[in-house]
Amino acid sequence: MTALEMGMYELGRLFLVPVLVIIMALFAYAFYALGAFALEAWQRRRATAPCPLQHYQARAGKADSEELELVILRQLEPLRVVSRTAPMLGLVATMIPLGPALLALGDGDLATVGEQLVVAFAAVILALITASITFWVLTVRRRWLLAALKRLEQQGGTA
Repeated sequence: MTALEMGMYELGRLFLVPVLVIIMALFAYAFYALGAFALEAWQRRRATAPCPLQHYQARAGKADSEELELVILRQLEPLRVVSRTAPMLGLVATMIPLGPALLALGDGDLATVGEQLVVAFAAVILALITASITFWVLTVRRRWLLAALKRLEQQGGTA
């Protein structure tokens, strides 16, 4: 390998641990979001859930629809970002260990190949589970929030 190739290889390997840590943090966030979602669904089923937009409307006086739409986007943004970035990070975490795995395969070291592939596949699985959970929560919460906005508009609660 040339110095440039070796430098790129080493630089790419430096990102494995941070990417794995980020995937684990996003995985934890996905389950936090799922728990909050389950609590909200339970409250909705019991008809004890407060309108998620009334807090913002009460604080700003008579908020208009566009302002409340921005509130909705702001509330959903973390879920949207996680559902879109988790698969990309999973792919990155899959590709980084493949380099050492291929080098080990060339040397006939199948144990190292197996170790590297375990890391690669575990990372992509966690990232895809994270993306699936957050996308599902995002989709349902978006519907709930838009329905709440529509109710407020029908009640004349927005400008």
